[in-house]
Amino acid sequence: MKRFYVTGFLVLMCCDTLAQCGIKIASLHVGALSFHLQWVTDMARQRWLWCAFAGYIGAFFAWMTLLKYAPVGPAFAASHLEKVSVIFVSVMWLGERLSMIQVAGCILILGGIALLGFQETGAENASANDKERFTADP
Repeated sequence: MKRFYVTGFLVLMCCDTLAQCGIKIASLHVGALSFHLQWVTDMARQRWLWCAFAGYIGAFFAWMTLLKYAPVGPAFAASHLEKVSVIFVSVMWLGERLSMIQVAGCILILGGIALLGFQETGAENASANDKERFTADP
């Protein structure tokens, strides 16, 4: 089941990252938001916008599937991995600069997810011990 969670969260993170970065790349090609028909048609022609839509759809289905099986607390925290991956992709491929505040935020997000993961593992172990204790014959 843990492989399912890891795969699911990786799919969610990749889809969310594609959506966020796709919109960024499309807007770089078209320019700032403008309330003109020409801007709308130019944006509709951007393949990165369509990649972003595909990313949002993939993220929706990945998230709905994860919520069906994963505990809500750790799932919600892990869904924020996308923030870290978007920063990474933006720095590596979009030429953006990384600030110390962003680095600190990434560390806090990853640390929070790790702590919730450890808490969930501890809760599973405690639950298994309780089952053993109450099902053992005296």
